[in-house]
Amino acid sequence: MSLFGTTTGFGAGTTGVFGNATTDSHNPMKDVEVTSPPDDSISCLAFSPHTMPGNFLIGGSWANDVRCWEVQDNGQTVPKAQQMHTGPVLDVCWSDDGSKVFTASCDKTAKMWDLNSNQAIQIAQHDGPIRTIHWITAPNYSCAMTGSWDKTLKFWDTRSPNPMMSLQMPERCYCADVVYPMAVVATAERGLIVYQLENQPSEFRRIDSPLKHQHRCVAIFKDKQNKPTGFALGSIEGRVAIHYISPPNPAKDNFTFKCHRSNGTNTATPQDIYAVNAISFHPVHGTLATVGSDGRFSFWDKDARTKLKTSEQLDQPITACCFNNNGNIFAYASSYDWSKGHEYYNPQKKNYIFLRNAAEELKPRNKKW
Repeated sequence: MSLFGTTTGFGAGTTGVFGNATTDSHNPMKDVEVTSPPDDSISCLAFSPHTMPGNFLIGGSWANDVRCWEVQDNGQTVPKAQQMHTGPVLDVCWSDDGSKVFTASCDKTAKMWDLNSNQAIQIAQHDGPIRTIHWITAPNYSCAMTGSWDKTLKFWDTRSPNPMMSLQMPERCYCADVVYPMAVVATAERGLIVYQLENQPSEFRRIDSPLKHQHRCVAIFKDKQNKPTGFALGSIEGRVAIHYISPPNPAKDNFTFKCHRSNGTNTATPQDIYAVNAISFHPVHGTLATVGSDGRFSFWDKDARTKLKTSEQLDQPITACCFNNNGNIFAYASSYDWSKGHEYYNPQKKNYIFLRNAAEELKPRNKKW
């Protein structure tokens, strides 16, 4: 039986995968737990590309480590390897062929981890923590793009200690995404910059933020021709903006929606508003997942402008999420994000990564004409 195949759903019956799971609040959705999760808050998750057979998951954490698991079809997860930085790991990504993983850290370096030899070498250096890393493959070049709190965006060909290019940003890099030939970077002070990557990277456009609060996460989406056409941007104020780069009708096509809030809109009690910690688009359906400090994940259809599903509430925030390459598996990480400060930190609480069958729940709604 294939746990993450399209035909079998799991957890649909009352027994779930592991028999009658106790209704404890750390895993209310009764999803598959990844074995040997990190010992501190999980900052980032990334599944292996379609060029690799099988599914491998990478996770980076505030325990300065990067871990790799093999996810088998029956839902078992096998820890394969790990590498260390000397500071918290903030972002990870894969090379196109799946042979290498790139890691970005608060130790101001980025590394390239060769999974075959299990060796990691430094490939980038900044004057501040590196917040984002993405691998770019263009017809005439390939490189790692790093965004840092030193207010620069740098491009590295992995063989030289000096960057191929360094672009100055108005502020610190808070989040970024790349779908060739487009990159988008969101910075402190609500900065938003789109770059074009053809021939060589250059600034394409600066955009006035559609959100009024601090940028937290960004993800590019594609059109029907599989070309990047816009992005979803999440803020700390429980809101996501859907923004097209060149829409026919900007006022109509671009919009924002509220999410990761509680207590409804009853004015008698103030609404609890939580950060949107991560956004991930489904690789097949183009629908999206958001995860938040409220300890919930939600699935959305941006075209029909509807919510498809919201999870039960976990007992701690969800800090990261991603889909595997065919969209059958949704991974999400449960750990403290420090959104309520140090007084809410409980070192006794474990961190978790969960895997959910995403084949059915992210199918788009029928369009309302």
